[in-house]
Amino acid sequence: MRGAWRFRVLVGVAVLTVAGCGGGGADTAAGQGTGVDNCGRAVRVSEPPKRAVALNQGSAEIMLALGLADRMVGTATWTDPVLPELAEANAKVPRLADNAPSFERVLAVEPDFVAASFESVLGTGGVATRERFEELGVTTYLSPTDCGTKDNSGDGDGVRSTALTMDDVFREIRDLAELFDVTERGEQVVAGLRERLDTATRDLDASGVSILYWFANSESPYLAGCCGAPGVITGALGAKNVFDDTRAEWPQVNWETVAERDPAVLVIGDLTRKSQTAETAAAKIAFLESNPVTSRMRAVQGKRYVPLSGQALNPTMRTVEGVEKVAAALRGFGPLG
Repeated sequence: MRGAWRFRVLVGVAVLTVAGCGGGGADTAAGQGTGVDNCGRAVRVSEPPKRAVALNQGSAEIMLALGLADRMVGTATWTDPVLPELAEANAKVPRLADNAPSFERVLAVEPDFVAASFESVLGTGGVATRERFEELGVTTYLSPTDCGTKDNSGDGDGVRSTALTMDDVFREIRDLAELFDVTERGEQVVAGLRERLDTATRDLDASGVSILYWFANSESPYLAGCCGAPGVITGALGAKNVFDDTRAEWPQVNWETVAERDPAVLVIGDLTRKSQTAETAAAKIAFLESNPVTSRMRAVQGKRYVPLSGQALNPTMRTVEGVEKVAAALRGFGPLG
């Protein structure tokens, strides 16, 4: 069985090599197939993938939203429960690991396509590099939210030279829809997300409201810089991120500096994973209210907390959920400027 699969993927290498010689978005040699430009490389498929693996929850939920569960053979690296409306479809897809799986575990399900939300997973030090997968004929795709104007070469979560927008997420949805030949469904998903954004922000003026975004870790907290998914939320609401003076995605900042900036509202990650301290919203709130430095902050004293899933704080289609929940909370808090 493994030998037969190796023969199939080696044939796939030959097909992809021929396809890669042409320009544009299709296999020019045979007039078939399709492709997209992705993070500086051409991704081409001679036919829609049939055995896809999503290495991050964000990629998995996009595939599920596109109706691709029957073409998925694995998911991995989850921070939160799946969206309720995708739960039935997700139950049909094996979870290879709650966190990053081994390269061997992914290969065991014989994928023909692997997608990831983050270069840290689909790159050096992650599950495997794109080149390693492609040597075996496995097509790879990296979310455009994590490349291009984002530098991932340092030790942290990357630095952005240009602010992320929801258009970057919409491009990922459309790219995957193109590769899997479900473009109409892709446009429906994008249209639905746009409508939700418009509804959430209509007639809301949050100018003058300062917000802090805390993802995880109580000893040396990961707080949002200006330009990732929290920047999309802040910009949509017209508010201000108290750490908008850093382009690092999730810099670690000490609590004394946080207290000095004294945000009016605290948006906090409510995660179900167990890799950092203070993962859940409840653990974060308990820390904030018991720590002598943070307990004096006006957001803590006013109990102005907005719990968000990790996926809403990552560049995914659930960033729209982040906009909705923060907008609703701001309306409930009343004037804060």
